[in-house]
Amino acid sequence: MLKNIVSAIKAYFKTFQLISKLKLWKYFGVPILISLLTATAIGFLAWGLSDNIGAFISKIWFWEWGAETFRTISDVLGALIIIAIGLILYKHIIMALSAPFMSPVSEKIEQHFLGTIHTHRNTTNASQLWRGIRINVRNLLLELLFTIPILLLSLIPIVNIFTSVLLFLVQAYYAGFGNMDYTLERHFTYRESISFVKRNKGTALGNGIVFMAMLLIPVVGIILVLPLSVTAASTETVNLLKESKQLKNAETLQNK
Repeated sequence: MLKNIVSAIKAYFKTFQLISKLKLWKYFGVPILISLLTATAIGFLAWGLSDNIGAFISKIWFWEWGAETFRTISDVLGALIIIAIGLILYKHIIMALSAPFMSPVSEKIEQHFLGTIHTHRNTTNASQLWRGIRINVRNLLLELLFTIPILLLSLIPIVNIFTSVLLFLVQAYYAGFGNMDYTLERHFTYRESISFVKRNKGTALGNGIVFMAMLLIPVVGIILVLPLSVTAASTETVNLLKESKQLKNAETLQNK
C-alpha cells in the first residue's frame, strides 16, 4: 500500500510535461470554470454560516465561567466544520460535473502509454455524467458517514490533533477514488470499479493527498487541481490495469 501511495504522489511530477505533450489543456477549460464557480459559491456559504454554527455549538456550555473562551473555540470549530463539509461538497461536485470532459483526457493518456485505447464498455457523454454523479453521490454519503464522527471527536482537546489528520486522509481517499474512475468507467461497471479501488487504496490515497494539498494554495490550487490530479490518476490507473492484466480480452479502439 505504501508503495502505491508513493507512486501515486510521484505521478504528479510529470503531469505538466504529459499535458503539454498530449495537448490536453483544451479539455480543462470547462472543468476549471466549474471548479472556480463551485469554490466561490461554497466560500460565500462558509463565510455566512460559520458564526451561526459557532453560536449553536457554544450553547452546550451551560456555565458562566469560561463562556467567552468557549464561544471563541466554538467559532473556530464552526469554521472548521464548514471548511470540512465545504471541501467534501466541492470535490464531489466538480468531479461529477467534469466527468464528460475528463474521460477524453484519460483516453488520450491510455492511448499514449499503451498505443491503443482498451475498452470493455462503450459510453456516451450522458452516461459518463450519470456515472460521475452516481459514483460521487455514493462517495459523498460514505465520506459524510466517516466525517461526522471525526468532527465530533475533534471537540475533545488533544484528540483533535489526530482527528485532523484522519479527516484529511478520509477526504484524500475519496478524492483519489473519483479521479481514478475517469479511467475505470471504460473498463468496469459501477460495482467492479468500487472493488478495484478498494484493492488499490494506496493509489487512491496518494493521488488524493496531493489533490487535497493543492486546495490549500489560494486560487492557483483550484485552477490546477483537476488537470494535474486527473492526469496523475489516469497514468497510475492505466499502469494498475496493465499490471493486473485487466486489459486482457478488451476491445481495442485504434486512433480514437
